Amino acid sequence: MTGTEKKKKNNRKIIRLDNRFDLNIGTILFGMILIYLIIIFVVYLTREKVTPYEVVRGSLSGNYRYSALALKSEQVVQAQESGAVTYYAREGSNVGSGELICSVGGQADESGKKASVQTSLSDEELTSVKSMLSTYSANSGPNDFSSVYNLKADLESVILQSSIDENAGQYVSGSYQSQSAGFVVYSVDGYEHTEESQLDADMFGKRAYKRENLRLHKSVSAGDDIYKLVTSETWYLYFPVDDQLRIQLDGTERIRVRFLKDNSVFTAPFTIISGKDGYYGKITLTNSLVRFAEDRFLDIELILSKAEGLKIPVSAIVSRDFYRIPAEYVTVSQSSEKEVYLQTQTFRSDGSAQNRNFTANVYAKDTDSNTYLVDASVLKDGDYIIMPGTEKKYEISDDVKETVQGVYNINKGYAVFREVNIVDQNEEFCIVNPENTYGLSAHDRIALDASKVKEDEIIA
Repeated sequence: MTGTEKKKKNNRKIIRLDNRFDLNIGTILFGMILIYLIIIFVVYLTREKVTPYEVVRGSLSGNYRYSALALKSEQVVQAQESGAVTYYAREGSNVGSGELICSVGGQADESGKKASVQTSLSDEELTSVKSMLSTYSANSGPNDFSSVYNLKADLESVILQSSIDENAGQYVSGSYQSQSAGFVVYSVDGYEHTEESQLDADMFGKRAYKRENLRLHKSVSAGDDIYKLVTSETWYLYFPVDDQLRIQLDGTERIRVRFLKDNSVFTAPFTIISGKDGYYGKITLTNSLVRFAEDRFLDIELILSKAEGLKIPVSAIVSRDFYRIPAEYVTVSQSSEKEVYLQTQTFRSDGSAQNRNFTANVYAKDTDSNTYLVDASVLKDGDYIIMPGTEKKYEISDDVKETVQGVYNINKGYAVFREVNIVDQNEEFCIVNPENTYGLSAHDRIALDASKVKEDEIIA
């Protein structure tokens, strides 16, 4: 190796690269933003979603559905002897006095005139059979076994009735003729002699209700019930009435009612009576018993006047506590009448006073008492509100606390409580008064389920 080559080799410089990671402010900010976005994304995926509901104008039909108890003038007839029982009159039919209902123990007397036998049904009887089948098809379900037995018994009654002439009753051994005119019913349930003064909530429990179908017994003993006769066209429907409905119906003398069994609608006298454990509505009917003679419970719907306003779900309603503050103790904001300025005085544990000024949201104003409702969370018992420009004080206590119903308005992306005045309500929706400066307006967005929201919570 020549000298020149050695010199060049010695002149080469080896530069070591610094592999250390420089942590600059840009990297830190980027990392913080990335972590923040990840946290926000995870929270969004795991938090309960708040479903919005758009407030609309509407109305409730004001209809109330009840399972009403029917009380009638009923007379139960017992067998005078033992034997096989044969029924001739169709259930629900209106019979006159002296008509053949059934017979117990035996055939037609050999010594007398025998009943004439028909080999076919008349046109009227065929029409009756078709009507029975149509009614059964329309009103009975696949598991309604009692209706099957009732249909079978009704058809047997038509056939038996067709096999005897109008005078056959006097020749049938052990025959039972009706002692008065009325509607024939072949079931008993223990409610036959119930008075309205005996009404209580237990009587309206349909699950515990038991009805004995007398036509299922092919033979009877002396003293057994064999049929029932409803002897008066006047009958009554009773249903429980809560305080809200009692106030709404106070003074009502006539009411429209729909029978869900056949969608027939009637207007009838109405009154509210006092039972053993509460109040009950009483509807007096003087017709249509032929359609409901055998029914003890009837599903009805009261058709009341419609209330209009803003329609919101019941699930959106929430109750909160507020303090009622006289108007002279607040200063209303010039930018929004929904905000007021308050000057408060609080006493520390050592007895010294601490004054503070702050802005509070107004949730309602009572024009009658000229007071504002302010959220209870911004004040506490023992605080004093100072009247502007004076030394007068207004003490905050439980006596001025009030519970208010409202909803959470989410128009601005966060939850804000707004008072509502409910004017009508059913199980799913309620109607609130739209004439409320501090309440809701049509097309406002509210939280559908108030239990999932808190005041000032950001709604994603």
